[in-house]
Amino acid sequence: KLERYLEPGTDTARFRLFQPGLAALQRAEALFRSDRGHPIDYVSSAVRMDHAPPPALPEVCFIGRSNVGKSSLIRALFSLAPEVEVRVSKTPGHTKKMNFFKVGKYFTLVDMPGYGYRAPQDFVEMVEAYLQERHNLKRTFLLVDGVVGLQKTDHTAVEMLEEFGIPYVMVLTKIDRVSRGLLLKNVLEIQEFVKENTQGCFPQLFLVSSVEFLGVHLLRCFVTHVTGNLPTVEA
Repeated sequence: KLERYLEPGTDTARFRLFQPGLAALQRAEALFRSDRGHPIDYVSSAVRMDHAPPPALPEVCFIGRSNVGKSSLIRALFSLAPEVEVRVSKTPGHTKKMNFFKVGKYFTLVDMPGYGYRAPQDFVEMVEAYLQERHNLKRTFLLVDGVVGLQKTDHTAVEMLEEFGIPYVMVLTKIDRVSRGLLLKNVLEIQEFVKENTQGCFPQLFLVSSVEFLGVHLLRCFVTHVTGNLPTVEA
């Protein structure tokens, strides 16, 4: 929808690097839908790595500024399994621990504490230790507020991920709250930033709304893909 507002001749290749087919999308939806033989459960929370569950499955984690909508997005991803309790607070910085969710026997999803405003005192030690030591981590999802775009604290997070050599992808949240013009401005600025300043970031930016579920199906499919749960031909 945004492409209609671009100038003719603008390079749009980075908008659609990941284009799953219907079979891949259906596979992802099935993995995010729980049943008796495929439970999706909250596993545990941890403030230190020695409290984290064993790294038995492929893992993805979600990080971002406080109030960027991390927990809301994770709840939207798990909307097909409504019994999974993902706590969402109106107070920024509510998540103080690393929260682990197990998706059957396929992968684990981790909700990390937010950085910036009201971040936990031991945030740096907790997150840096996790990123450096969690060898089953397949991809980090760095959430950016679609209303305000990249902030200084986001630049710091990018520098940390680049320094550690962690593969990551940026997700633009709250796209239902912003005008088309401002959203497109933020998208293009972030894509230019990724192109000029990063090596470990996937070039495609994922746009999502946890309220209207825009982009959620594509993000589910990408999570399924990076955790190795899509056949190569489908991915």
